[in-house]
Amino acid sequence: VQLQASGGGLVQAGGSLRLSCVSSRRTASNNGMAWFRQAPGKERELVAAINWNGGSTKYSDSVMGRFTISKDRSTGTAYLQMTGLKPEDTAVYYCAAARSSSLVTTRSLYNNWGQGTLVTVSS
Repeated sequence: VQLQASGGGLVQAGGSLRLSCVSSRRTASNNGMAWFRQAPGKERELVAAINWNGGSTKYSDSVMGRFTISKDRSTGTAYLQMTGLKPEDTAVYYCAAARSSSLVTTRSLYNNWGQGTLVTVSS
């Protein structure tokens, strides 16, 4: 599975962005997927995860109520709708696909990663 993340950019605090993660040949259609982020000097952290058909989702406490993860199962594309952005959301955002079809929250269980897309939120 090859993943291509896009949609990052510079936005003012309070603004919105939508990230997309396209999988090659729709090969992530049956996989759990997730968005992680890594800020400078910090470890990569889970932002949101979703199971193969979008029926189950999980969010980190820091983004709950502001971000929404979704998935188009027919294409294997995952999305992260981000609203109410804060400067502390600034990071490189990575999409990932797990071997499992379940909702997976453990980073080590993700075996396919996109290249990352930078989100910068100005105050």
